[in-house]
Amino acid sequence: MISNANKSNQLQTEIIDTIIGYNDRANNKNRQLLSKRILEARRAIEKHHEKKELAENLDDY
Repeated sequence: MISNANKSNQLQTEIIDTIIGYNDRANNKNRQLLSKRILEARRAIEKHHEKKELAENLDDY
């Protein structure tokens, strides 16, 4: 009887560890996607400023 209880507890522990691991991976993926979107937005803003500055410099020239 005790061994069945131990097996049940072990199985529950493994299931919980699996769920936690899945959640950690999902959270990491979400953070990576967010970082990627932020970086793309930053690059787009920089590109816009560079184009604007180039246009101003060309107008001054």
